[in-house]
Amino acid sequence: MCRNIRPLFNFEPPSSDDEVRAAALQFVRKISGYNTPSVTNKDVFEAAVLDVAVVARQLLGSLQTTSLPKDREVEAAKARERTKGRYVWIA
Repeated sequence: MCRNIRPLFNFEPPSSDDEVRAAALQFVRKISGYNTPSVTNKDVFEAAVLDVAVVARQLLGSLQTTSLPKDREVEAAKARERTKGRYVWIA
């Protein structure tokens, strides 16, 4: 999976349309091999991003869980802690 695509389900507040579109953009970039498409492919690239975002939003709206929603700040703090172990910081 692309490292920039983050889980979007079961967060409070729910994932925004911008977050869903960013994940869709990363997905389309990954599978197409284009970071920025050529002028010839721009329209189909953008259409694919829109289609993936629509389907992702439908998926997020359909999923069910019994667990409590995750707090974005707590999850971000956990990610920062994991990152500290991966890199050596030179002061």
